[in-house]
Amino acid sequence: MDLLTIIGIVLSLGAILGGQVLEGGHLGSIMQLTAFIIVMGGTFGAVMVNYPMPIFLKALANAKLIFFNVHVDSKAMIAQIVELATLSRKQGLLALEGKLKTLTDPFLQKGLQLVIDGTEAKGIREILEIEVEQFEEENTVSGKVYESLGGYAPTIGILGAVLGLIHVMENLADPSKLGSGIAVAFVATIYGVGAANLFFLPMGGKIKMKTKELVLARQLIIEGLVSLAQAENPKMIEEKLGGYLPESQRAKPK
Repeated sequence: MDLLTIIGIVLSLGAILGGQVLEGGHLGSIMQLTAFIIVMGGTFGAVMVNYPMPIFLKALANAKLIFFNVHVDSKAMIAQIVELATLSRKQGLLALEGKLKTLTDPFLQKGLQLVIDGTEAKGIREILEIEVEQFEEENTVSGKVYESLGGYAPTIGILGAVLGLIHVMENLADPSKLGSGIAVAFVATIYGVGAANLFFLPMGGKIKMKTKELVLARQLIIEGLVSLAQAENPKMIEEKLGGYLPESQRAKPK
């Protein structure tokens, strides 16, 4: 679970709702089902028109990147690649075949199979980089879907406000209906702006950030496998791949 996402949602909602109460307002005054239906229904409907079905469904599936942490242990991955390089250096590439089933990362497994099959280093890089580019593109577009939700929501909120004002104007002769119409008008704007800036835009940003982290891990694997295919010294491979680690995780020179 990504605690920062949960804390951020709780903090933002708590601050806004708490401020409403401290100012003497009532939570019920901003709980308007009609405004919610107008803003959320209109926003999601607009995004559905904007994107093809596969992209929209992929974006919904990638919501897991918002609420769950991406587990990338680059240090352990480097150690695993160095171990494979050491084994290959001692016993040859075919000795790596027994290690395939022990690998839990499908991307590393696929790349190692290419190495075992004798694919040239250039070919390995090209094949795997195409897969990484496709992965990055799909996830980046998922982030853009949420950003589009954030772009449409305020405008739909304004649309809801105008509809509320129209309702008010139609019932000027009936004071009992004026309050509900004005409430829908203002609350729709709050929902639109709030949903965009508290949820949709930050969610799109988080998906993009975590995608970069996953892409960096795959680039590390590509570099390691290419070095393995070129039979580079395991120590040199470890030094090279260490550049992918954050500064705090790198081995300090003695």
